[in-house]
Amino acid sequence: KFIKIAKTAESSAKMATALDKLEAISLKKLEYSVYKYSSFSSTYVPTNIQENKIADQSSRWSSETNNPPQYLILKLSKPAIVKSITFGKYEKTHVCNLKKFKVFGGLEEENMVELLDTGLRNDNIEETFAIKHTVGGRSFPCNFIKIMPLQSWGPSFNFSIWYVELSGTDEWNLIQPAIEWFNGHRVREAVRLCLKHFRQMNYIEAYEALQRETNVQLEDPLLTNLHKTLVEDGDYETVEMFMENSASNGFLKPYISKQEYHAEWRPLQSEQIQPGMRGGHQMCIDPQNETIYLLGGWDGNQDLSDLWSYHVPSKRWHLISRDTEAEGGPSARSCHKMCLDPERRQIFTLGRYLDTQYRTPENLKSDFYLYDIETNNWTQITEDTSMMGGPQLIFDHQMCMDVALRTIYVFGGRVLTPNTGVSEERTGCIPSLVGTSEPVFSGLFSYHVPTNTWKNLCSDTEPGTPELKSRVGHSMLFHPVCRKLFIFAGQRSKEYLNDFFTYDVDSGSIKLISDGNRRHVNSLPAAGFTQRATMDPNLNEIYVLSGLSKNKEKRDDNVQNSFWVYYILQDKWSCIYQNENTGEQYWNEMQHIEPCPRFAHQLVYDHINKVHFLFGGNPGRSCLPKLRLDDFWKLTLVKPTYIQLLQQCKVLIRTCRFQELVVKDGLEALTYLQTSLYEIIDHDDTNQTSEVRCELKLNTNKF
Repeated sequence: KFIKIAKTAESSAKMATALDKLEAISLKKLEYSVYKYSSFSSTYVPTNIQENKIADQSSRWSSETNNPPQYLILKLSKPAIVKSITFGKYEKTHVCNLKKFKVFGGLEEENMVELLDTGLRNDNIEETFAIKHTVGGRSFPCNFIKIMPLQSWGPSFNFSIWYVELSGTDEWNLIQPAIEWFNGHRVREAVRLCLKHFRQMNYIEAYEALQRETNVQLEDPLLTNLHKTLVEDGDYETVEMFMENSASNGFLKPYISKQEYHAEWRPLQSEQIQPGMRGGHQMCIDPQNETIYLLGGWDGNQDLSDLWSYHVPSKRWHLISRDTEAEGGPSARSCHKMCLDPERRQIFTLGRYLDTQYRTPENLKSDFYLYDIETNNWTQITEDTSMMGGPQLIFDHQMCMDVALRTIYVFGGRVLTPNTGVSEERTGCIPSLVGTSEPVFSGLFSYHVPTNTWKNLCSDTEPGTPELKSRVGHSMLFHPVCRKLFIFAGQRSKEYLNDFFTYDVDSGSIKLISDGNRRHVNSLPAAGFTQRATMDPNLNEIYVLSGLSKNKEKRDDNVQNSFWVYYILQDKWSCIYQNENTGEQYWNEMQHIEPCPRFAHQLVYDHINKVHFLFGGNPGRSCLPKLRLDDFWKLTLVKPTYIQLLQQCKVLIRTCRFQELVVKDGLEALTYLQTSLYEIIDHDDTNQTSEVRCELKLNTNKF
């Protein structure tokens, strides 16, 4: 457990070549027959899944019962590498649709591996899933595909599958070597399991004989050497030297890269003038110049029109403008959005919130501004973007920029209209709605800066795009390498959304990553909570800070922060930070250690120096509805360093040495504990010291 050895460059290159070759092959629909099934009811026979009749309610397989196991086993007409599976549906929602299911595959009926664990949405839109098709970096073929329903959308209802389509390749020049490699891989893995068992049981002769006859290596020779030094020779000092050499040679780097982040908050205090309390403000960051810009907001009584900059190295705030409107810029506002072009050093701002009494036709124009950082000049690009084919006046939308093509994308937000019949209570960027009138939401727009042109890419009422549901309070990030917008969560009327999808800005295609229902409730950020998101395109990671509940009634009961990381390439969420939830007393004690939960705050990320900055917001105190915050925080995400990891390894090694000495010589063990083991322990690390204490308690009866 001390070390993860990276695979050799040669084997990695071979794997990459094989995968690239498969990716280049065009996929085709694969023919199959229904080989076996667990049961069926009435006329809903298994073979119905081979025809896609969305209007025919009887064209489906339905199990006779929902008692497990229920399954369908499909046999391919010839072995194939299966890359995706598509499920067709009935034209209406149905209680028998699969909410949860698994897919297995393999060359033999009795020897299949899990390929997919997911579920279907309960709607009429077919869904396609990529399935596992590689083992050890190489593609493996299947003869059989097994679909195992686990739960239907209707409680206690039988399972129904309407249509199944498999896609992949069955070209023999690819399949034949894949079968040969996979069969050989299974043999090698079986031999390695035997070798592992023999060595663990100390059957040395059997171990050496099997290794000699098969010429199969159990592991990397370095690990074999480590096992001999530690287990057979008990040479603990040499083991420590081995770990030091491994660290210096970079062998620990892959292991460190897979470790979870640890969140470190630090308050940033300035003795100089700084922005006052506010929520609904906007911030953007210029990472090249390490400068943060802050514009406007709501202080609990009025909208603000000040513009600030914060220079990170000097830790100083600078008031650029006390009133941007007086200098030709935007009027006082909150719930607007900003984005920055770091190459041309320009800031764009769009949108704002207006109280109902100010929503006259003249005030409901969607003004659009540009701020030139070098010249300290404001320019009104247009008085009303809706007159140029852009959005109407909106608030709580999202805006981000494709710097390479100088294109701004605006998605969602609520359209401000006069006399809506909806009374509102300003609580931040998302007013509480009290009334029956449905709010109007804005769609997806693009703005091309060089030509000063807007384009409506998708309106909220446009049919055929159910995944692109407009919303407020969501997050939207642009990935400049894969050229996709990542859109997550939000709120639409009283519905809290938790879906996650991408929009390809070049092709216009939409890919649903998660509908929020397929995963376990604890495996992704919860719906109904304020979240702020940032992205590191170099690391392919998305960061989400989830805080206060958006539901006013539940706000006092959900005072908790959590920080999530989404690993784009692995399609994996991980919660790396979550504070204790112990009420007001806890936050009074922690006010200088971590920020309290809030909404209407701002979070920006410097992807060069890998740090986040958080400012202000609304703490949601029901007893102080006008209270806003002016605290400023720096968040650093850290992983174990080589030195820390090496120290942890040495603690394990010396603890093992101590356990051995306890059995042999209690006095020598006590001396070793007071010297060698004591000096290597990090006594400031409470987790490490408590673990060592537990180990000592287990061994006290052996003295």
